[in-house]
Amino acid sequence: MNPAGTKAITEKPPGAAARALRTDVRVTFDDGTDTALLRGPVTSLVLRPVRGPLRTVLLRLAEGPLPREELYEGLDTAGRERADALLERAGQLLAYSVLTHDEPPLRRELLRLEPTARDAGHRVVDVAAGDRVRLSRFAFCRTREGVLVLESPLVKFRAVLVDRAARELAAALGQPGRAGSAGEVTGLSEAETLDVLAHLVGLGFAEVAGPDGTFASDSEPVLRQWDFHDLLFHSRIRSGRYDGVFGAVYPYRGEIDPLPAVKPAPPGPVTELYRPRRAELDAADPSLTAAIESRRSHRTFGERALTARELGEFLYRVQRVRVHRIPGADSPGEDEVVSRPYPSGGSLYELELYVTVLRCDGLEPGVYHYDSYAHRLVLVSAEEADRRALLGVASRSVGFDVHPDVLFTVTSRFQRMAWKYRAMAYATTLRHTGVLYQTMYLVATAMGLAPCGLGNGDADLSARVLGLDYLRESSVGDFLLGTPATGTELPADPGEEWHMVNSPDWAIPLDGHGNPGVGEKSSAP
Repeated sequence: MNPAGTKAITEKPPGAAARALRTDVRVTFDDGTDTALLRGPVTSLVLRPVRGPLRTVLLRLAEGPLPREELYEGLDTAGRERADALLERAGQLLAYSVLTHDEPPLRRELLRLEPTARDAGHRVVDVAAGDRVRLSRFAFCRTREGVLVLESPLVKFRAVLVDRAARELAAALGQPGRAGSAGEVTGLSEAETLDVLAHLVGLGFAEVAGPDGTFASDSEPVLRQWDFHDLLFHSRIRSGRYDGVFGAVYPYRGEIDPLPAVKPAPPGPVTELYRPRRAELDAADPSLTAAIESRRSHRTFGERALTARELGEFLYRVQRVRVHRIPGADSPGEDEVVSRPYPSGGSLYELELYVTVLRCDGLEPGVYHYDSYAHRLVLVSAEEADRRALLGVASRSVGFDVHPDVLFTVTSRFQRMAWKYRAMAYATTLRHTGVLYQTMYLVATAMGLAPCGLGNGDADLSARVLGLDYLRESSVGDFLLGTPATGTELPADPGEEWHMVNSPDWAIPLDGHGNPGVGEKSSAP
């Protein structure tokens, strides 16, 4: 099915493509057991018994890509059927190769198409010389193991640009052009160029313009709403579409020392913080349901200043280190971990809080690091310009000048996660940031304060102000906190545009200070 406005494409049988091992796959034989091992970086396959025609086919594959007829040369019908079954079983360890039309020994491999998912289907289409072609908006080139490759989050293959002509063709496809002339700078014939394009277009690396001159990745409604980096990120942080190493594999164990579970406090003046008593909180807090149902974002704040006692209680309930485990000599290789009030993958807790105090009764304005182990603030910067710079970014995120009492900058010590996880480390940090946001919202609501999580920040600016290395630790979230402004309570009558949907009796009224109230239920959403 083709998107509206695109050219109808005729599929061709893929049998003309040569077969090859992936560039990262090796085959070895055990003659004593008639066994062959195809070993890849992530998956391997043991085949047995491998003798006669099957052994011949594997030996030929190990030498390089071959068209089907040359790969099966000398095999009878039964041998070809067994070889077909072998290639089907090998699946993701094999690749399709596009060759020049020369005869050996002049024939060259142009590109190798390696599947990156088990269900990857190879597709070849008919591209005419007069078609306008271009790389998809989602295609990109990068170096991988010393070779330039073409990839796309829309494609379950990787195109290894083996030959210089293929690399030049990929570059030429950066702008629309006629398919028959796309290879003029490469030295390839028109037939060879169209052969390469039949694979690139068929798989989705490149596109043929529709009758209206547009390309699918620019005009198809669903694709238009994906930014390149978002779709690439989505395709790489969950297994199934990408063949890279994934999960908790400890890739740098024995090579790089892990970061400590607790970040050493920076040098600077120290302010001890108030520590709340659990029994007092249990007696005063609203129910979890009340906190959840009355939680909302505040972008204007009250005349009363936040107090140092409130800030201490908030940080204690949100981010303090509760316990710390250092593996002993009898537990080699185990992680050093901590526990905080919110969940964290692997108990790694890579997030840090920096507190920009703008107005707080009992605490001097400044930019502080929260020492979650000792429950104290360490002054990082007393410069007003630094506070103004961070607040300016927060205001741009909200869309107008905001005047909270405190701005929290959430940073991540990236290598704390990357030392253990591959492919999912940064994605998990973002998940943790969302969990921390929710914890901050619920604690602030329970305390009768005014919270607001922000959707954007300036990681470079905060790294400069906080004295951090952008690649080692920089910001991944920002959060405002203050006291509720008068008149920001939920209205009893929200207006005719608002309609209660599920359980209006659940709506929880607020008192005059913005706290979850008790007594009569409100009809406010």
